[in-house]
Formats: sequence, C-alpha cells, structure tokens
Amino acid sequence: MTEPRTKDLSRLVATGVSGLDDILHGGLTADRLYLLEGDPGSGKTTLALQYLMTGARAGERGLFVALSESKDELHATADSHDWSLDGVDIFELVPSNDSLTADARYTMFHPSEVELGATIRAVEEVVERTGARRIVFDSLSELRLLAQDPLRYRRQVLALKQFFTRHHGTVLMVDDRTSTAGDMILFSIAHSMEAARLAVNQNLTIKRTVRVDAAEDLHQR
Repeated sequence: MTEPRTKDLSRLVATGVSGLDDILHGGLTADRLYLLEGDPGSGKTTLALQYLMTGARAGERGLFVALSESKDELHATADSHDWSLDGVDIFELVPSNDSLTADARYTMFHPSEVELGATIRAVEEVVERTGARRIVFDSLSELRLLAQDPLRYRRQVLALKQFFTRHHGTVLMVDDRTSTAGDMILFSIAHSMEAARLAVNQNLTIKRTVRVDAAEDLHQR
C-alpha cells in the first residue's frame, strides 16, 4: 500500500494572505506556475503585491512584470494600503515604437510575432538579471493580444513556464477573463488556478471572494 505523501513545508511559498494560506495548507508549492484570474476590480493586483512583499520581507527577490499597469499605478495601489514596495522590482513593459508603425523589417514576419518575441526575451532577461524567485506576470490578456493566434499564444506561455521552472521561480500569471469562452490553454498549463472574483451581497456592498481549484493537489505534484 502506498503511503500518502507528506508536505515539505520548506518548499511552501506563503502568499501573505492569511485566509488564502490557510486554504492552501501553508502556501503555494515552490517552483511552479499558478494562474490568478478574476474580473477587473476583484483584487488580483492587490493579492499579487502582497505575495511579492511577503517574499521581500523573507529576503526573497520579487519581480512584478507589468504589461497592463504602469509603475506609478502599482505604487499608487501600494500607497493606498500604506504599503512599501521596497525589495520588489517592477519591470514595466510598454509597446515599442516599432510596434506602432509598419516597418520594412517585418516583411518576413507578422509585426505581432516580432513584438511578442521581443516581449518574451525582455521578460527572460530581467528574470536572469534580477535572480527573482517570486514573479508576477500581469497580464496574460496583453500577451494574448500580442500573439493574435491561439497556437502562438500557447507556445509562448509554455515557453515561459519552462523558463521559469529552470530558474526556480514561483510564478503568478494574472488573467482578467478576457479570453473567449472555452479557452482552456491556461487551465491545462498552470498547476492550479486561484480565481479572484468580485461578488455583491444582498446589502449591495462589495466583498471579495477567492476560489482555489485543485487545492487538494497543490502539494502532491
């Protein structure tokens, strides 16, 4: 009879959100990729910043790869909670001038493919340069727009996953539910999905809830 596996607590990565860490039995398993999805305003960025700040307090290098929010916006979010982002690197990716104009260099490749490749290389370079172990990639909707093709998008997400695994990164990939119905690419790639949802109760006040899929398997892969 096979004995059940026991958790290696030294390999758990706390998110810094006490209720979520309780659900996760201590935190996320290290060196894996997780999907954090939710509607706009559901608290995804807030959760992601808490995750990185928790690591910074423990001496772990954190990196926020920002494709959809500026560095100033992220600092404004932190300031609204009286948080400090000291110890958290923010890498702001903005469209290059080349991506905004037709260029003769794109005669053999579609402009989106060139821009996507440049974006992926930029992310890999900053991870290698900083040595970050906790990484937030925000957001996948921007990557999906750059890819403009489901197969190209899947290939690039898989490539990112393999890259982060080689560099022992524990990654939150943020998505805002803009994908078409039936898009299961991330569900098949990520180890688990944490879904941040915005709900309205009967008193018309806003409350945030989190659903964790496959939580029972988080520490057994």
